[in-house]
Amino acid sequence: MVVAAVAALVGFPLFSGLALAADKHLGEALEHAKEAVAHGKAGHADAIVQHAEEALKHAGAAGKNPHVDEGIKHLKEAVEHGKAGHADVATQHAEGAVTHLSEVK
Repeated sequence: MVVAAVAALVGFPLFSGLALAADKHLGEALEHAKEAVAHGKAGHADAIVQHAEEALKHAGAAGKNPHVDEGIKHLKEAVEHGKAGHADVATQHAEGAVTHLSEVK
């Protein structure tokens, strides 16, 4: 029993630390996705790509969640369309990423 209690106390900070890291990455992903949207509304396809790629890095480290997974799909589409110079479509996908990443609890 004592071993289980000690293991629980030692393991808890580890898991809470992982949760904090995931939350930090989620926040960074959301912030970059919002920046991609802002630049997209200004017609800056190259900046959409830059921020969407940065958001992808953080979203990938944010942990497994259906909304994160959908956000990643939208970010990949935003990058693809941004590289093709389609700022309007890239912006729509960046907005989709913001919607999904905002839904993560």
